[in-house]
Amino acid sequence: MIDFNGLRPVLAQGLDWTSGRGWRPFDPVSLFLLTGWQITSHWNRAQTLRNLRDPRYADYAQRFGFHDSCFPTEGGVRHFLTTLGRHLPADEPITVDEEQHITVARQYLNQLIAQSVALVREAGLISEHAWRHALLCPDGMLHAAASALRCTSVTDTCYQPTSPGQPRPCPAKDKERRGCDCNTPACAQICRHATPRDPDARFVYYCGSNQPDNPNQRREKPAVDPAKGKAVYGYRSLPLQWADPERRFSLILLDDFLPANAREENHAAALLLQLRTYYPDLQPEAVAGDAGFGYDLPLKIIYRHLQARRLVNLRGHVTDRDKSLWPIRGYDDKGRPVCPYGYTFTANGYNRDRRCHKWICAQACLRGAVPVVQVPEVRYPPEECPYARPQYRHGKVLNVGERFPDGSLRLVRDLPVGTPEWKRMYHRARNAVEGRNATRERWGLKRLPVYGDPRGRAIVFQSDVWDNLTTLARLVREATAATGT
Repeated sequence: MIDFNGLRPVLAQGLDWTSGRGWRPFDPVSLFLLTGWQITSHWNRAQTLRNLRDPRYADYAQRFGFHDSCFPTEGGVRHFLTTLGRHLPADEPITVDEEQHITVARQYLNQLIAQSVALVREAGLISEHAWRHALLCPDGMLHAAASALRCTSVTDTCYQPTSPGQPRPCPAKDKERRGCDCNTPACAQICRHATPRDPDARFVYYCGSNQPDNPNQRREKPAVDPAKGKAVYGYRSLPLQWADPERRFSLILLDDFLPANAREENHAAALLLQLRTYYPDLQPEAVAGDAGFGYDLPLKIIYRHLQARRLVNLRGHVTDRDKSLWPIRGYDDKGRPVCPYGYTFTANGYNRDRRCHKWICAQACLRGAVPVVQVPEVRYPPEECPYARPQYRHGKVLNVGERFPDGSLRLVRDLPVGTPEWKRMYHRARNAVEGRNATRERWGLKRLPVYGDPRGRAIVFQSDVWDNLTTLARLVREATAATGT
């Protein structure tokens, strides 16, 4: 059903390959298909190569392009993944913020993902309305490294040579832990507690929750109760997904690959900036995400560059706890405007042309409403409020665009948080992300089957391609069954 010859130029560019590191040079498309067979079948490399030689799978070997019993070796497959997963030297980094000089490496393997999305579009399985009003969602997924964890504090300096004149610093000791003295021959080149085959892997303790509104959660955290989370030593993939609400499926548009402890907002901003390069006719309607993306840079790019609505969950700050500041700054901890007398505003719709949300006070002080904050030395209802007069039918009207009047961007959203419309769109996008995570877990990629950042990157990006292609096959099968042809 799918002609993979179009991938050959992309693979050849990434590989720069003249030798198969095996018996003879192999077609890169053949090795791409072989890797996809391994991923979707949840096999390791040795088992995949054994099955390739098994007469029972001779038809697979022929379709992959392996003939005359000439098959790649394990070294050839490792070289394929390592070379494919490295950055091309010619690739220029993406500048996501010129003022702060923030740059992110470009992932050329996104070309493979873009071609898989193009196949789904050519099959006519994507509705134009969903593509013209795209709902997008970036979200990171942790992958344990193939190497076993030895030290939770490992950093780049642990992989530098040490000498009596220039001793290697120990980040574990800086955290008041035992660490390593690095005074043995085994520590001369790298610390013996580091993982040489996964030098880019890092440790993170993830205690997040997919259900922030869990009714069983305690109001106050006990002093002795340790945080319930999960320790992961490895990497983090950061896909940007598109959800089709009409046909109830999702596709991966772009991806990135980072150490497990890396912050996501800059890399997510880089993915959003690349959307028009890979998908020039895509028109984002809204971008959803958890609070990890609630920083100024992604929010600014969503509003300015994509001209989409921000459905990113709120990122709290210590200043939100002081309610006395809400009337002064003009908004509460949920991004809802607050008048100088402590009354909250009412949402009155989003203006798509002006790209701002309209809020009105609706003269709540005259309608018996209770202020969220009691301002000292103010008599309620406040007679001195100029918007309480009859000529102001809706009271004070406030249009909030990119920022609040005080210049803050952190809590500004283009749809009130917690409303039914917010929950509908936000959870729809989040469900798409959870579906991708479930597929990776089913394919055995919660723990990477290969060592090193390049090979892990190649495996993860190819899994994104095969996720889109298996979605294509499923949609065609369901459409065929529905029509009875």
